[in-house]
Amino acid sequence: MSQKVAIGKLAILLASLSEDELNSFQSSFDEVNYCQGKVGSMNMQKVISAVETAAKRNGLIQEHLYRETHALYHAILEGIEGVTRGKPVIGEMSRTVGLRFSVVRGCPYHDSKEGEWLAVAFYGTIGAPVKGAEHETVGLGINHI
Repeated sequence: MSQKVAIGKLAILLASLSEDELNSFQSSFDEVNYCQGKVGSMNMQKVISAVETAAKRNGLIQEHLYRETHALYHAILEGIEGVTRGKPVIGEMSRTVGLRFSVVRGCPYHDSKEGEWLAVAFYGTIGAPVKGAEHETVGLGINHI
């Protein structure tokens, strides 16, 4: 039996806290693999691509394994639905996002036979493409590999 890890909570912390704020949680990240990044755009494909690229470059998924790419894609889409309040569109609705994101890979269940899962978290702003017209937003997606 492996230790249970709250990959969603860790992903949200990684996406929303500054580097200084994260220091007190550093030991919590010993049981997982993760990466972080930033993206700002009115184009949803750029948001998706930024997360996929970060996950691949940091070795969180193996590009040649379809199930890993597929799991990441669904976790990203679920997280985006939180950011956009259920309508996964931005530019088409004259909205823009400025987001920090994280991807966490780990085992969220006590029984190791449940396997590894991916959590994708977003934290940042969404709103009209006018400085000062945005508000905070957050999204979390979790999918099994």
